[in-house]
Amino acid sequence: MLPKERIRAAFNKEPTDRVPIHHIGFSSQVASMVLGREAYVGGGIQQWREACALWQGEEAHREFVQRSRQDAFDLAMALGQDLVRMEYWRMSVRPSRKIDEHTFLYGDPDGEWRVYKSDPETELYQLVDQHPQRRELDLESLEEVVAGSEKALDAFRPTPETFDSTRQLLQTYGKEHIVRVGGGGLGIPYPAVWLEATALRPDLIGRHLDVQVERLVRSVELLAAVGVEHLFGGSDMASNDGPFYSPGTFRELMAPRLKRMSDACHKHGIRYLFASDGNLWPVADDMFGSSGVDGYYEIDGLAGMDLARLRQRYPHLTLIGNISSRTLHRGSRDDVIAQTMSCLEEAKRSNGIIVGVSNYLLPGTPAENLEALMETIEQYR
Repeated sequence: MLPKERIRAAFNKEPTDRVPIHHIGFSSQVASMVLGREAYVGGGIQQWREACALWQGEEAHREFVQRSRQDAFDLAMALGQDLVRMEYWRMSVRPSRKIDEHTFLYGDPDGEWRVYKSDPETELYQLVDQHPQRRELDLESLEEVVAGSEKALDAFRPTPETFDSTRQLLQTYGKEHIVRVGGGGLGIPYPAVWLEATALRPDLIGRHLDVQVERLVRSVELLAAVGVEHLFGGSDMASNDGPFYSPGTFRELMAPRLKRMSDACHKHGIRYLFASDGNLWPVADDMFGSSGVDGYYEIDGLAGMDLARLRQRYPHLTLIGNISSRTLHRGSRDDVIAQTMSCLEEAKRSNGIIVGVSNYLLPGTPAENLEALMETIEQYR
């Protein structure tokens, strides 16, 4: 089977010749170990690299984009992935001033500005200073934030040109593989004031979520037109102990909007997937039952999200992941092999499972654990 046939079969719950594979994401350091060269993938480090490229000029920025895409594809091929992630973190705003090798200022140096600094060891690129200083949000200022997002939505009128980059990725890299396309994020931020608002101002939370839904509704027909088959959405909304807000809040505020997003995708022949780390069992029936969601990725096995239980309870759902990045980072070689084998064996027992590392392979992941992952998948898939 071609890789894209394997993925389509998984979504149709049909048998495959080999277990389909997709890893959620890689730090640059781990990807560089795989490719044997510096790999232009990752999180904050990619935002810093883009700042450096934009500072050098348009040609340097074009080279950055081209190399990032090629490295992402080469990484997926080196790991035998059927579903490929082509885009990592971006920050395509030209900095106004370069402070030092790792630090850039954005905005007006004499007015409003923000300073971001990279940390090569952690691969983070973080806000370290700004003017004026950000005030702490309260319920009153939260209403201003929501009103601002609604105003921005008024100006959001996507055209076919809006998705030219997606079209190019699909045409270039999607001949034999399914290219992962992000979109349709839906979530409640988890700083305290937002969680307080779920109880005190649910109307504000509803408006915030409605903006996210409407952005997808306005985009989905155009995404289908460029060839998108699956849309990878979701939001981080849980820890190992469960969701950050109550099941009742999910049922009242999130579930109806998740259904609207799924319905909009299905109207145009696109499958919608939801991602979150953590223990989602308290909201699972609402999230995966009546919502119309087609797939679930970043499945957090260490938080109790078990492939066999999920398959039995939600037979329509396509499952992606379940090998823990934490096990890769902190476990032993034997731990990695055991967890990988468990996922592969369940995928062979049950159709509709795409095996891979959930979330993000962190800097500092031991080379022997990475080798154990690769060798086990290659030998037993």
